[in-house]
Amino acid sequence: MPSFNIQTKIGASMPFVWSQFNEALLKKISPPFPQVNIQRFDGCNKGDLVILEINLLFMKVIWSSEITYSHQDSNKSVFIDEGIQVPFGIKIWKHEHSIIKIDDTQCYVQDFVTYKTSNVFLDIILFPFLWGMIFYRKPFYQKYLTNRDL
Repeated sequence: MPSFNIQTKIGASMPFVWSQFNEALLKKISPPFPQVNIQRFDGCNKGDLVILEINLLFMKVIWSSEITYSHQDSNKSVFIDEGIQVPFGIKIWKHEHSIIKIDDTQCYVQDFVTYKTSNVFLDIILFPFLWGMIFYRKPFYQKYLTNRDL
């Protein structure tokens, strides 16, 4: 299965960054195109659902995921969303979100994505779009998650 990992260093504590992973942040880190409307956001805990409506101008598609794993300890916070209804021929979608402590004032936000479509050709074609969709978040993570009170 294709996969990629994108890591962003954040100038804030791991607990602070974890506390900011909410619907407001999802709105801020969503790209301008395609436009994303959040239909449901339960949170980042096991069993929570996230349902997005993606407006592709010529059509709207639903992307829904369930949080299948969530864990926090003193060095790392993790949650995994797995696709329930995913567009673009994606059959399997697994996105591991990790917040990894560097020290008391810094951490990494890490996005590790694996996916699979109905064929290898589509896997290859979608890779730059899916990678770009996550890479786009880096400056917004830094802007909205950096604790300016340090």
